[in-house]
Amino acid sequence: MSKNQTYNPFISLILVALLFSCTGRKDRKDDGISERKNDLTRIMKSGRLRAVVDYNSTNYFIYRGKPMGFKYELLNHLAEAMDVELEISVSNNLQETFEGIRNGHYDLIAKNLTVTKKRDEIIAFTIPLEQTRQVLVQRKPENWRNMPRYAIEDSLIRNQLDLAGKTIYVQKNTAYYRRMVNLSDEIGEEIDIVQDSIFGVEQLVSMVANGEIDYTVCDENVAKVNQTFYPILDIDTPVSFPQNIAWAVRNDSEEWLKYLNNWIRNFRKTTTYAVLYNKYFENSRSSTMANSGYHSIRDGNISPFDELIKDAAEKADLDWRFLAAMIYRESRFDPQAESWAGAYGLMQIMPETADLVRLNEYEEPEQNIRVGVRLLEWLDKNLKDDVPDSTQRVKFVLAAYNVGLGHVKDAQRLAEKYDKNPEIWDDNVDYYLLNKSASKFYKDPVVLWGYCRGEEPYNYVNRVLETYRHYRNIIEE
Repeated sequence: MSKNQTYNPFISLILVALLFSCTGRKDRKDDGISERKNDLTRIMKSGRLRAVVDYNSTNYFIYRGKPMGFKYELLNHLAEAMDVELEISVSNNLQETFEGIRNGHYDLIAKNLTVTKKRDEIIAFTIPLEQTRQVLVQRKPENWRNMPRYAIEDSLIRNQLDLAGKTIYVQKNTAYYRRMVNLSDEIGEEIDIVQDSIFGVEQLVSMVANGEIDYTVCDENVAKVNQTFYPILDIDTPVSFPQNIAWAVRNDSEEWLKYLNNWIRNFRKTTTYAVLYNKYFENSRSSTMANSGYHSIRDGNISPFDELIKDAAEKADLDWRFLAAMIYRESRFDPQAESWAGAYGLMQIMPETADLVRLNEYEEPEQNIRVGVRLLEWLDKNLKDDVPDSTQRVKFVLAAYNVGLGHVKDAQRLAEKYDKNPEIWDDNVDYYLLNKSASKFYKDPVVLWGYCRGEEPYNYVNRVLETYRHYRNIIEE
């Protein structure tokens, strides 16, 4: 979004869209220890699980527009089992993460947390999800492919004693730092340990691969995945014994911890868990995904059409990630996608839509996006008086984009007739649009546009905004 452009009311609509999951619900104040012990009850009553993860190539990332990750998929299975909505936050800062769990900002830390006695004093660990060990990440010689194995070995650190005097970068306030401090004591020599407060673990790994730093430390399972991205890395020198990896909650969340432990214990026995683990840690396709150009870890790209999307969004004062989320949900970025109804292209444009916004050409990606953006602006203009609150209006606009403005107006009239608020989407207008296929509603005298299969626009609104939240979590504006 360009800060120098003229104000466009639709920009407010988009920028606050992320609030949609919270608008109809307020969390209760923490009433002390007794309330915290009932975290599970609070989560179930609120219908919302707030988890914090770290953004990396195994836990949570975007690939070709799709949110993915081992921890992300585990959390989705957990939320499904609890029948609650999943709300993900991203933090690569452990101190910030621990403060967030203590002050009630998060319900669950779903990271690769190494179980330590010091951490156990401030958070409550679940039973282990997996085991790993810490390894030294170093770089092979530039011409390593043409060197004999013994020559490569001679150039690398294999004995921990040889770390004396070396400079090792580690993420600040992590188990990696404490392990290096302990190792320095164990070998009786000084290791120059640099705590980095800016970059995450995998960013430091990539800096080793690119020759910006010489050494870092990370968990072996994460190192193996990154080695598929960067074959020049060597990860065969362990610097710790095997350690347990777990999730965490607040220290006094007894019932919540008990529930989690039971779920983890049972889920780890399932085929689903085995498939997920293989998908992210054993699958040879990981390197193909990372090197495709559309993996958020590598280049921050969502699709082959990012530049077109950014250009169109900037001209309309929209967040390009919102527009990208719409396109992902419309066509999965397939410029030749065509629906049974004749909608075509990235934004699934109908011929009559192109006529409405006076842009007859809509087959090519750039033109298709232009027509879609024009329609969004037209819908926003036509809904502004009826839905003055921009946070709510984004949902009405999305529904109208999917099913047509007439059906949305019908749902508003039904809401007003049945003493609901026609200006509020959640649990008001959305109910009548969802159920507009029922004869009681589509035959109602206030309905002008007749029958509507409302499940599709109802789900469309939720899915676009969910995808937009993920893009905001990971992709820079």
